[in-house]
Amino acid sequence: MSDHEDKHEESLLEKISEKVKGHDLSSSSSDSDDDKPSESSMKAKVFRLFGRERPVHDVFGGGKQADIFLWRNKKISAGALGVATVIWVLFELLEYHLLTLVCHLLILALALLFLWSNAATFIHKSPPRIPEVQIPKDPVLEFAQALRFEINRGFAVLRDIASGRDLKKFLSVIAGLWVLSIVGNWCNFLTLFYIVFVLLHTLPVLYEKYEDKVDQLTEKAWHEIKKQYAVFDAKVLSKIPKRPLKEKEKEKKKD
Repeated sequence: MSDHEDKHEESLLEKISEKVKGHDLSSSSSDSDDDKPSESSMKAKVFRLFGRERPVHDVFGGGKQADIFLWRNKKISAGALGVATVIWVLFELLEYHLLTLVCHLLILALALLFLWSNAATFIHKSPPRIPEVQIPKDPVLEFAQALRFEINRGFAVLRDIASGRDLKKFLSVIAGLWVLSIVGNWCNFLTLFYIVFVLLHTLPVLYEKYEDKVDQLTEKAWHEIKKQYAVFDAKVLSKIPKRPLKEKEKEKKKD
């Protein structure tokens, strides 16, 4: 009996010790998990270009236009870039005029359809089916409303900048317009539009491929720009007299 009681006590002690060890291991593992930063917090700390938090595909709208810019469908992307290149060559290199090109294309299309329609009776074939082309009303109205909204928002931004409330925004807009005026002296509007179109078809896909490297270099450059702006602010901007707060509050109430 004594041996049986001793064995029973030993088994109880072993079970208690195992439970204690298991509790210690679980508590230590939970503490270590709490000490480790979560993956989401680590990702949140990563610097992204323009402060974006979504993938590049979602930034471009996530639809067909994003697929074209990021070359998800290579045939459509190459076709769009090819058509833009042909238009630029016709108007810029060959010095074709828009009205002349439209008239020549209409002459060619009408002549082919006219000859085909009349020759169909002699060669015993069906004449061409010319579809009825009509501009739908709803898309035109939606486009006009969207354009009106963007123009009004642009006017509001320009008014806000001209009011003198934000010096930093004023200087950035002036610098951007100055750079754009210099680029305008180098090339005309069509060439500038073609350059932007080509950049939209090349830079996003390259950035998506080398995203981490570009973000690291951009972060270093952004920190350097902040340092230089802080020096410029301390030496120049801080010495410019500002309007009292009462005047600004009165203007806001009037608005």
